Amino acid sequence: MTASPPLTAPVPKPWILDIAPYVPGRSTTDDGRVVAKLSSNENPLGTSPHAVAAFASARGSLERYPDASAVALRETIAAAFDLDPARVLYGTGSDEILHLAASAFAGPGDEIIHVRYGFAVYDIATRRVGAIPVVAPDRDYATDVDAILAAVTDRTRVVFVANPNNPTGTFTAREEIARLHAGLPPTVLLVLDQAYAEYLDAADDDAGLELASNSHNVLVTRTFSKIHGLAAERIGWGYASDAIIDALHRIRAPFNVTIAGQAAAIAAMRDTGFVDSTRDHNTHWRTWFEGEIASMGNAGLKAVPSKANFVLVLFEGRLSAEAAYTGLMDAGYIVRWLPGQGLPQALRITIGTEGETRGVAAALRALVEQAG
Repeated sequence: MTASPPLTAPVPKPWILDIAPYVPGRSTTDDGRVVAKLSSNENPLGTSPHAVAAFASARGSLERYPDASAVALRETIAAAFDLDPARVLYGTGSDEILHLAASAFAGPGDEIIHVRYGFAVYDIATRRVGAIPVVAPDRDYATDVDAILAAVTDRTRVVFVANPNNPTGTFTAREEIARLHAGLPPTVLLVLDQAYAEYLDAADDDAGLELASNSHNVLVTRTFSKIHGLAAERIGWGYASDAIIDALHRIRAPFNVTIAGQAAAIAAMRDTGFVDSTRDHNTHWRTWFEGEIASMGNAGLKAVPSKANFVLVLFEGRLSAEAAYTGLMDAGYIVRWLPGQGLPQALRITIGTEGETRGVAAALRALVEQAG
């Protein structure tokens, strides 16, 4: 028997090499122009002035480590949602908390379920720990509770569900979320990713925080990157039982939220007026934009009904999503084309300012007319 040649460099675990790296929304065009960025679901109204001021006031503390326990931030979040501050977790965006959930509760050979058109980080977080991603079929681009429950096996450890869902914008009603939770074994962690929850009307609340308050196997994650306009600072938070939070703290990076980030997040959470105005702006222009897409239905364009701050537009006519993507870029609008997530026929378009939203709709209409 011939001996294997000696290794000459460190070798990553095989499941690491199976990961497709996360591809963020682009900020510039192919020729380097900075144009209207509608690819990353950022807040078109910017950031609360109070959060900006709080961030600026912290610049004199660069030599100090942040509060590792984020006490003031946890108490502010808890007060806003009537939660126990001891059960509030904080992270570098909600992404870190999603990774923590997979790391703490799954490993090689275990299974983690996510929906077919789910957030790309779910697959990455799953493969990162050597677990097996199990993809549940969708129902018309939306979460199918029955499909998820049918995919559960004795190796299932975590289920990821975004509500509203990214990248489709679809929403799962509280009755269906409750049915999903009731149908899962108590040993399976249900992660409800609510990155876009603040864009919902109060009547649309899926009761995820209530489930997390009263259950031992539910983790809710949220972010300051979207409606609060703090994407640059990467601040997220989560809520779950004492036991889940304890496990996640054990592997959370220390000092993971900066002094300035904590100060800005506290001010942003308290500025409910800014949040309300952002939600109102989004609801108005999302409805308007969906109407514009509906008016191009004869050309094969269709908007998937959205509850988030973006719209997934399907291209089922002569104009393809790829052609629309490049055409919009030429016209000065960067949107998100997602062939890597199984959506080569669709573009995800963030609701921007009034001018950006009107402009991208007009550019789409011109492309439709050119396609004939």
